[in-house]
Amino acid sequence: MSVAQKAVVATASPRAFLLKQIALFAGAVLFVFVLSLTYGLDLSPGFF
Repeated sequence: MSVAQKAVVATASPRAFLLKQIALFAGAVLFVFVLSLTYGLDLSPGFF
């Protein structure tokens, strides 16, 4: 089995794919949550 075929087999794991998708979704949720916390907050340079 060539290196390319091994890479395809390694990335084709349904469990790894699912974990990657869950991690990406959790990151997006966290990003939106942080954005919602800063809504209306004055983040101009003079604030710091």
